[in-house]
Amino acid sequence: MKTIIVAAAVILDQEKVLIAQRKEEDVQGLLWEFPGGKVKEGEDPRQALHRELKEELDIEATVGTIFDTIYYEYPQYPVLLLVYRCNLARGVPRPLGCRDVRWVPVAELKSLAMPPADLPIVGKLVAFRRERDHGTAAGQNQEVC
Repeated sequence: MKTIIVAAAVILDQEKVLIAQRKEEDVQGLLWEFPGGKVKEGEDPRQALHRELKEELDIEATVGTIFDTIYYEYPQYPVLLLVYRCNLARGVPRPLGCRDVRWVPVAELKSLAMPPADLPIVGKLVAFRRERDHGTAAGQNQEVC
C-alpha cells in the first residue's frame, strides 16, 4: 500500500496555534488538525503546504524548517506527516476547504479530538511550552517557531 505524504503547518501567534476542523463528510470528519494537506506526485512538500494553506484557509505563510516527522499507519493507508514551522505572512485564516478554523491556546490542544497522527505534534508543542514556561535549561534555548 502506497504511503500518503502530507505536509502540515505549526503556525503560532503568541500562545495560540492555528488549527482547522475537517469537514463532516471527510475521512475523520469533524476532527481538529494542523492545517495542510496531501503532497501531489512530484511536488515539493513546502510548495504543497503553501498551496494547501492558500486553498483551505486563504492565507499565505512562510514555510520554515521541519518541526517533526510522523509515520502513522491508518487502517486505510499509511501516512508520512511532514510538519513545518510556519509564520503567517498574509491574510486572515478562514475556512474555505475545512469546516472551521481557530487559534487555540497550546495548553488546550490536548482537550480537542484530533487524528492519531497529529497527537505527537500536540505532545511536542505542549512540552516545548512547559519547558519554556518553567525556564528549564532545555526550554531556554529552544523555539518552536
